[in-house]
Parts: sequence; structure tokens; C-alpha cells
Amino acid sequence: MIHVGDVVKTYPLAGGSFTAIDQLDLDIAEGEFVAIVGRSGSGKTTLLNLLAGIDRPSSGTVRVAGADLGSLSESGLAAWRGRSVGLVFQFFQLLPTLTVAENVMLPMDFARTVPGGQRRDRAERLLERVGIAEQADKMPATLSGGQQQRAAIARALANDPPVLLADEPTGNLDSVTADAVLELFGDLNAEGRTIVVVTHERDIRSIVGREVTLKDGRLVTDQAERAMVTV
Repeated sequence: MIHVGDVVKTYPLAGGSFTAIDQLDLDIAEGEFVAIVGRSGSGKTTLLNLLAGIDRPSSGTVRVAGADLGSLSESGLAAWRGRSVGLVFQFFQLLPTLTVAENVMLPMDFARTVPGGQRRDRAERLLERVGIAEQADKMPATLSGGQQQRAAIARALANDPPVLLADEPTGNLDSVTADAVLELFGDLNAEGRTIVVVTHERDIRSIVGREVTLKDGRLVTDQAERAMVTV
């Protein structure tokens, strides 16, 4: 489902350049639930942005859900992303002027994967799936943090993407709510969806099937394969 081959990502700086990802190789099979962990500055979010097609590698290959992202134009990437990847962020990124249901419908409006007359019904089903059906017609600001994150997960599922990418999805939640959100990700993975989550959660190993650790843009440990050397 995901292939990262000899990927390097550098950013220009006034004094030279900064290497955020350094010759990284990583393969993730369909249906895996993988946590990307590491200290701040280790390259976790950069890697997630590369997998989402939000950023492009300086060199190397990124293939996700059947597409070579380096070969796609910006418009092609946007169309691919709408169909293939669901994104969940730490600060929810719900549009404040739309209701919760309208936020969930928005990806369907952009990608046109669901007929117009069916989008509201699908949004309501997804909100029921994540446990906040009763919040459908409320504005995001009236919801708790946990409810907003559940709404964001429902939005990420709007076009039924095969891959979910989450960047610190519990970083803005209390521990009880964070556990509930991670349990929801576990349920979605059990249904066959491939999930990659960047997280600082210490108890993530009890939920994910694999934990990959980055340091200075390099993969240093891979819990599932047990073939990497710990630095």
C-alpha cells in the first residue's frame, strides 16, 4: 500500500540546507496499523506530508495506494488525495463556518465520489460510526475537543479512502479522550483500512501492529521487522 524508496527531503536555509528525511526506506502493507514515533525534529511530520502528497521528496520514490506521487501534477495529486487518503490533524482543522455534517460532506463535494443527493446521508452515517451523530447540525466551536476530533475522523472517511494518515491526532486531547480516539482508529484498522499515525503516545504499542522510530530523518527501529539497529 505504501512504498518509500531511498527518499531524501531537504529544505533550503539561509546558511545552506536542512535534511529532514535522509535516505529513508519504508514499506507498509495493506491493512497495517503503523505508528511513526521519534523526538521533535526527527522527520515524522515531514514523512507524513510526503505520504499525503502535501510535500514532494528531493529525491527517491514515494508510492501510495497505487500511485507514484512524484509523477503526478499538482492537480493530479489533489484528485488522488481526495480519493485515496484521509487526513487527520492535531488541531482538527474543521471549518468554523460550516456545521459538523457540512464539514464531513466537504470532501465529497470536492472529489464528487458520492452523488449529491446521497452526501448528507453518508455524512450522518459516518458521524454515527464515530459516535457523534447527535452533533451533526452543530457548529464545531460548540463541540468538545474529543468530539471535534471524531468529526475530523468522519471527514477523513468521507470518500472511503484506503489509507488514513494522522498527525498527532491525540496531542490536543486529555488522556481519557485520547484513548477513546486511538481505540476508534483500532476499530477502523480492524475493518481493513491502512493507518499511519504520528504520535507521542507512550502506550501506542498496545493498539498498533507496528512501531517505526525516526531519528534525524532516518529509520532507526522497526518493531515489527526487528531488523533495524537501535541508535
